[in-house]
Amino acid sequence: MSNKKLKILLSAPRGFCAGVERAIEIVEKSIQKFGAPVYVRHEIVHNKHVVDNLKNKGAIFVEELAEIKDKSRPVIFSAHGVPKKIPEDAENLNMSYVDATCPLVSKVHREAENLNKAGYHIILIGHKNHPEVVGTMGQLSTGSIDLVQNEDDANNYQINGDKKIAYITQTTLSIDDTIEIIKILKKKFPEIREPMKEDICYATTNRQMAVKKIAKNCDMFFVIGSRNSSNSVRLVEVAKKSGCENAQLIHSESKIPYDKIQNCNTIGISSGASAPEILVNNFINELKFKFSIIIEEIEIIKENVVFKVPNKLN
Repeated sequence: MSNKKLKILLSAPRGFCAGVERAIEIVEKSIQKFGAPVYVRHEIVHNKHVVDNLKNKGAIFVEELAEIKDKSRPVIFSAHGVPKKIPEDAENLNMSYVDATCPLVSKVHREAENLNKAGYHIILIGHKNHPEVVGTMGQLSTGSIDLVQNEDDANNYQINGDKKIAYITQTTLSIDDTIEIIKILKKKFPEIREPMKEDICYATTNRQMAVKKIAKNCDMFFVIGSRNSSNSVRLVEVAKKSGCENAQLIHSESKIPYDKIQNCNTIGISSGASAPEILVNNFINELKFKFSIIIEEIEIIKENVVFKVPNKLN
């Protein structure tokens, strides 16, 4: 250990949100109830540590139902949500399934359906090919929902005829980026209908606000999370925009940049909504070998949201 003192500003809230907690619990309870193996369509949450842990307990991960050899085993749908066609396919195959879609994603799905029924053409603000976006677009027939990914898309967006339009958003976006896109859409379509309640979920919002609060006081900022975790990648962007240019993602294959940390007095740490706290602790423990550490946890809000697992697992 060098005697170099390093202050860590630990962002709170961080890590697991209620939707992720519930999804993991659904897999664990399904294994307890139905025995192993149970199948999970798509990574239950975007984190290698979580996925590997569940594999060890008896979960088998697949991308499509067709890959499941034994159709008598239950299948679980990931927290990101699935297109309508997937549960229908499972029923046609006589497969039993448990839907672990986060309730806040399900809310956006219902919103899309209700707007569609009310005659609205829908714009979804989100990232192409992200499983949540695929799931939300898959609630409606092709052509009734369009994806807008950024400000350029919003500026170039054209609508045929005088359709009523509404927008909805992916739940894990950057609040600031989304605000800019929405401004453009509202200017182009003054009548556009917005969600009754913000679609970006409470956990995404809270984690971004916490990072914003501390990033400007940090020489470097680290977000523990996976590369395919939308909310983790957004946290890195938020830290950069909030005054810490030197922000980076620490994922399962990352090497800790000790040489750069050596030049820091204060670093910030947060974690994405699918990253377990053990990964944060491991990262801090690694730093303790090299530095004399002082940790200050900065909590902007207490989270007490809990989502119940489906009754069929109790």
